[in-house]
Amino acid sequence: MKKAAEGGVKDFLQLMKPSLSIMVVFSSVISYLLVPDVMYDWWRIVLLFVGGLLVTGSANTINQVVERDTDAQMKRTAKRPIAAGRLTPEQGWGFAIFSGAVGIFILGYYFNWTAGALAAFSLFLYAFVYTPLKKVNSVAVLVGAFPGAFPCLIGWVAGFVPGQQINWLGGIVLFGIQFLWQFPHFWAIAWVAHKDYSSVGFKLLPSDKGPTRFTALQTVVYSLLMLPITVAPFFVGICEYGTVKGMIGAVLIIAANLFLIGRSVTLYNKMDVPSARKVMFGSYIHLPVVLLALLLAKA
Repeated sequence: MKKAAEGGVKDFLQLMKPSLSIMVVFSSVISYLLVPDVMYDWWRIVLLFVGGLLVTGSANTINQVVERDTDAQMKRTAKRPIAAGRLTPEQGWGFAIFSGAVGIFILGYYFNWTAGALAAFSLFLYAFVYTPLKKVNSVAVLVGAFPGAFPCLIGWVAGFVPGQQINWLGGIVLFGIQFLWQFPHFWAIAWVAHKDYSSVGFKLLPSDKGPTRFTALQTVVYSLLMLPITVAPFFVGICEYGTVKGMIGAVLIIAANLFLIGRSVTLYNKMDVPSARKVMFGSYIHLPVVLLALLLAKA
């Protein structure tokens, strides 16, 4: 009996895709800490983390409920709790509604309702627009990049107390960083998993012909675009470059971008799955390094 209960808890946790959700919420917390004069209150940081985790987990759960049939057909997703039949769609919906509502409430009540509203909109966009669009057109990747980048904007907005004027420019710059980052990141994933995705009708690469040189070129282009957007915080008052920590932060950001650009160029030259996999894992390294470097260089 105890073993079955533990298995159930594990399945509900898997619905949230914890490794992905933690990475998403990490960017939200860093963006919050980048707000000028923000309170370094560990209780508030934990609340932001939990609220963001619940909202992201809700979106991921709805994604698995809606895509349970296609998940069951793909090797990489067949063992997910709902696709494998360990949880019912009704259990998934109930968990998604509860976690989403609690997460939005935490962000709205303990921070401000602008952050809560942005979280609600992001959840809706991911679960009910991006998810069904994946089988219609590859523009789904563009649509999905918006809720994927909203955590940065939500974290930034959460750093302003109710009644305080929000500096939207800083939040938009941080949003832009995670928005552009998702293209080389996700196209690399779609390249690696192309057979699985195409077998169930997902259209996630820029070309209808699958992994092509055009896709690789797009990956290079967006990797190059990461360079100006990741140094933009130094020009909008978020970070400073006239100090030792500012210079170290700038060097780390440039190095991280050159690293991602190099891997994308390799993909363009080799046009193979191992190179795409290197872009994918390289992007997982790139974003945390950039965000932490920005925090180091905070003005």
